Amino acid sequence: AFTAMRARGAKITDIVIIVIAADDTVMPQTIEAINHAQAANVPIVFAINKMDKPSANAEKIREELSKRNILVEDWGGKYQSQEISAKKGTNVDLLLEKVLLEAEMLDLKANPKRPAHGTILESSLDKGRGYVAKILVQTGTLKQGDLVMAGITMGRVKAMYNERNQAIKEAGP
Repeated sequence: AFTAMRARGAKITDIVIIVIAADDTVMPQTIEAINHAQAANVPIVFAINKMDKPSANAEKIREELSKRNILVEDWGGKYQSQEISAKKGTNVDLLLEKVLLEAEMLDLKANPKRPAHGTILESSLDKGRGYVAKILVQTGTLKQGDLVMAGITMGRVKAMYNERNQAIKEAGP
């Protein structure tokens, strides 16, 4: 299930952030995620996490990646990387700058004035809310009250929430 989810995620995204723990090794599922991103021809930014730990070794991670022909820019390659501590928030701003740089190079644009088009990431039946779908809006703007269609199923957007579970009226690309 996770393999299919990683493959699907790589196909619908513009930029992939691969998070690798600096106190561990490059795990098989990390290699799998990298392979999916490369197959989908999506730019990758590596976040080398847990740099706050005494056992953190970012050079070891870069070396492991290089053994798989994945060179970060610091080593003369094409991939952006940033050492971070998600727990302490260290260098997360620098990671976001690198993601924005990749986005700028891709010249990403979407027209928010057209009808929404996107991908359903997850769906479920919630006792209190009814049918719930997590949607990635790729073009246009989805508004509360809009009619949505997925395959042969359709319905009306009754409520929308952002990633922080705050009510919103519309969602753009």
